[in-house]
Amino acid sequence: QVQLVESGGGLVQAGGSLRLSCVASGSIFSLRSMGWYRQAPGKQREFVARITSGGGTGYADSVKDRFTISRDNAKKTVYLQMNSLKPDDTAVYYCNADIIRVGFANVNNYWGQGTQVTVSS
Repeated sequence: QVQLVESGGGLVQAGGSLRLSCVASGSIFSLRSMGWYRQAPGKQREFVARITSGGGTGYADSVKDRFTISRDNAKKTVYLQMNSLKPDDTAVYYCNADIIRVGFANVNNYWGQGTQVTVSS
């Protein structure tokens, strides 16, 4: 099967930085676009950033110029560098990826289990 495992969350003061990582593992034939979403308490999950297999990126307006998404295709890993963190960035951050499994032709979408980011004021 396929797994996405996030790491790097934690508690940080406002203005600080964190770097999230997400490693994809399993029977992966092709790792397509990967991204990060977040869900704050009492709110819906929202888009944060996404990166294509070719390196094209997109960001939510709320994180543009503060967060940077990148990937290492050889390591099947996507990163989210978060700078100038604000209390409003507090949420569970989820990794998401479009993956073609070995032996299959269709693209499936997968989610990680999430990692907590808490920004104190």
